[in-house]
Amino acid sequence: MSTKSLAVAQYILERCHEQHDGAVTPMQLIKLVYIAHGYMLGNYGEPLLDEPVEAWQYGPVVRSVYDAVREYRSSPVASVAGHRRWKGQFTNDELDAMDDVADIYGDIDGVRLSAATHKPGTPWSRTWERNGRNSIISNDLIENFYDEILDQPKHSSL
Repeated sequence: MSTKSLAVAQYILERCHEQHDGAVTPMQLIKLVYIAHGYMLGNYGEPLLDEPVEAWQYGPVVRSVYDAVREYRSSPVASVAGHRRWKGQFTNDELDAMDDVADIYGDIDGVRLSAATHKPGTPWSRTWERNGRNSIISNDLIENFYDEILDQPKHSSL
C-alpha cells in the first residue's frame, strides 16, 4: 500500500473541505487524485503518485485510494483510512498541482469526473481498448494527455 497516494488523497480531501462544501464522495476523491497526478505529470514532468493508476470499468483508479475509501460507498468521505500526515511531505510543485485540482474540480461530482476521465482518447480509454480491464495506465500516456489539456481552461470534458 502506498502511503504517499493515501496522503495525496487526504490532502485533496482536506483542501476540498476548505474550498468547497466538503461533501466529497469516494468516486469523486479517486478521480481528483488521478487528475492531480495528471496535472503534476503535465506541468512538471514528474509523477505525484508512487504507484500505478489502473483502468477500471468506471475510469482510472489508484487501488490503494479505492481500498481506503470504498467503505463510504456513495456517502461523503470523512477521512482516508491509513493515511499519514502530509505536512512537509510534498514539494511546492506537488502542493500547487493538488491545490489547483481541488480548487478547480473539487465541487464537481464523481459521476461527471468519471465521465470526463474515461471519454474516448483519454489515457483510460486508450489503455482499456489496448490492454483491457484493470490494466496499468502508463505515466507517459497520462503526461502527454495532460500536457495537451492543461492549455485549456478546464478539463476537456467538463
